[in-house]
Amino acid sequence: MVPELPPLPALTRAEGEFIDAYLEVVDLLGRINPSRTSRTYGALRAAQTLVSRATALRDALTVMHARGESEVHAETLARALRVLGGERRADRVTLPGGPMS
Repeated sequence: MVPELPPLPALTRAEGEFIDAYLEVVDLLGRINPSRTSRTYGALRAAQTLVSRATALRDALTVMHARGESEVHAETLARALRVLGGERRADRVTLPGGPMS
């Protein structure tokens, strides 16, 4: 049986779009990461998609700012990221293994 995840914290629509676009960018960076990919075509496709997802990220932040959401509620958004697997997804952006020998 799959353990039940904690509920997402209450987010505005723009915050939800911000989190979604951020995670999509992180996923794409993980696919582009030269230390974790073996195919140039897959990395190329991810890099091409990155442009549109970065634009979506910018647009979500623009909407937040235009609505007067001048602060990012880091603790709340971090909880949302954890529920959505943000730590696991961000691990793919880092270098695998330990320190260089």
